[in-house]
Amino acid sequence: MAMDYLSPYLPQDAALYSVFVLGILVIFSVICWAVAKRFISMASSNRFIDSTSTQLDNFLITEEVLGSLSYCVPAFIFYNFASEISQFTVIIERGSIGVIALSVVLLVQGVFNGIEEFYKTTEYSKSFQIKSYIQVAKLIVWICGIVVIVSVLMGRSPTILISGIGAMTAVILLVFRDTILSFVASVQINSNNLFRVGDWIEVPQFGADGEVVDIALQGVRIENWDKTITVIPTHRLIDSTFKNWKNMEESGGRRIKRSIFIDMNSISLCDEETIGEFKKIELIADYIKNKQDEIEEYNRIHGIDTSEGINGRNITNIGTYRAYIESYLKNNVNIHKEMTLMVRQMEPSEKGLPIQIYAFTNSTDWIDYEIIQADIFDHVIAVIPEFGLKIFQRSTDIGR
Repeated sequence: MAMDYLSPYLPQDAALYSVFVLGILVIFSVICWAVAKRFISMASSNRFIDSTSTQLDNFLITEEVLGSLSYCVPAFIFYNFASEISQFTVIIERGSIGVIALSVVLLVQGVFNGIEEFYKTTEYSKSFQIKSYIQVAKLIVWICGIVVIVSVLMGRSPTILISGIGAMTAVILLVFRDTILSFVASVQINSNNLFRVGDWIEVPQFGADGEVVDIALQGVRIENWDKTITVIPTHRLIDSTFKNWKNMEESGGRRIKRSIFIDMNSISLCDEETIGEFKKIELIADYIKNKQDEIEEYNRIHGIDTSEGINGRNITNIGTYRAYIESYLKNNVNIHKEMTLMVRQMEPSEKGLPIQIYAFTNSTDWIDYEIIQADIFDHVIAVIPEFGLKIFQRSTDIGR
């Protein structure tokens, strides 16, 4: 026996002997644990790992990862001397093995965490997220670890517990339903590249509108533009409708799609005097000349009597205004020239005749976009009276 050499000096009473040996083991284990922890701390120091050529060890050989191994030292000590405490030998041996198994689980979890942190420093992390897969792997490790620990403490074979778990498959599927659905959703997010950390997404169903800051197994964390945080279950996000603005940001242009409503009572044909005034506007001078020549040629070929202004084709103030806006946009340095640009007339309604501007700014920055859009509409609204038009505006006198 390990204590035979000390037996003459140890208490002869069995209970006192067990307490005495247990006290010595506790003191000796604490000292060995402290030494092991100190050694691990020194081994994981920057001076040691910086001498290597790879960066992966910077994340794996750390005190956070290897620290759990220090608990194996007292566990081994107690396991080896468990036979000296006959009353508690079985309990101590099982407990020691359980602690060792738990230390291994914590070590593997630390390795997974280190791999995840290392992956974040690589260029691949921008296009493919592994956090969900790491979380699933850690979940599997913990389940296996718990099965082993419980089987050791109970003194049963792990296969018995596993067979029992098999019989409870339906219950397990019910308990881990959200986890399974979230894992499948995570696979869809990564395989289809639906969004990544840093993308601007909008999820009206959950009131989220901001930047993705984290994609985890159980939820996607979004920092809204008002600096609030919205956490959406991963599988719920995939099941709902969301908008990803990333492609817009990469395209180099952001769409303007807004209408102004013209009072239809102000729309009219243009007489010679009005046309003469329009010719003085540089942006549409060529348009007016070409349009006037085109209309005169059309009316002449078809023998239309133009003594009455309503006959034949004519220039209208609303058509001229649309041509002016289009020319203004084409000459605006803030409008993307290689993307769709048009000024179109929408279906009239009780609010008037909508004239819609459909164009793209050459800046995707939110603040720049709003400034450019505001400047454009400041101008196109301000020049409306020059074309004899009025903006539709509901009268505040109705009902008085």
